[in-house]
Amino acid sequence: MKASNAISKGTAAPSAAPRNGESSSSTDRFRLSGPSAELDPRYNAYRGDLADIALADKLFAPHYAEAALKTVGPNGAALQASPANAEELARLAPGEAFALLDITAGWAWGYRASDHLVGYIPAEALA
Repeated sequence: MKASNAISKGTAAPSAAPRNGESSSSTDRFRLSGPSAELDPRYNAYRGDLADIALADKLFAPHYAEAALKTVGPNGAALQASPANAEELARLAPGEAFALLDITAGWAWGYRASDHLVGYIPAEALA
């Protein structure tokens, strides 16, 4: 018997209705517990669309990425708060380790490996 025939003949999968005394509310089956912690975005790599996989137990995000350890090229790089913002958070020295999470439109987003300072550097600055 094809699946379409089963549907048209009224055959349905058994329902998972609550039993006597049980609630159908999902909050009865799953509860969040533990303290809520405010994460400092300067030292915890997350944004609206992506977060460091290391934060998966602390933060819900649509997507997670595992940081790829890269090296800053011979000219160093300015770590900025955003690609459009010229505010320099720190200067990354040549050869310094950068944990890369995303590259978009010529900008690398991640954090300085030594202290987890989060920001953007030009993608071309990576060796």
